[in-house]
Amino acid sequence: MEASASNLIFHELIGLVTEIIESTNPTLNNIKGRVVDETRNMLVIETEDMGEKMVPKKGTIFIFHVPSHSADQDQRVIIDGKLLLSQPENRIKNLKKIRMR
Repeated sequence: MEASASNLIFHELIGLVTEIIESTNPTLNNIKGRVVDETRNMLVIETEDMGEKMVPKKGTIFIFHVPSHSADQDQRVIIDGKLLLSQPENRIKNLKKIRMR
């Protein structure tokens, strides 16, 4: 399954470019980089100037840049981090449960 705006919260996030637009920790605002690792509660974002930053999902609003094969530009998807609070490997299981309803 390819990542899109409609299924991003169930998709693999590692490798996607992201920006933090709002966080309960103001020092994390406006960080931009590539997701290099993910845990249940954190994203590790590799930035050009600050190296790797560990960012909590809870209390953070992200913009993810999703590659689009049909258009020249990436899709930009705004996601509240609390929707991502799950082990990455379990998110696909959640999608299957939703589809079965």
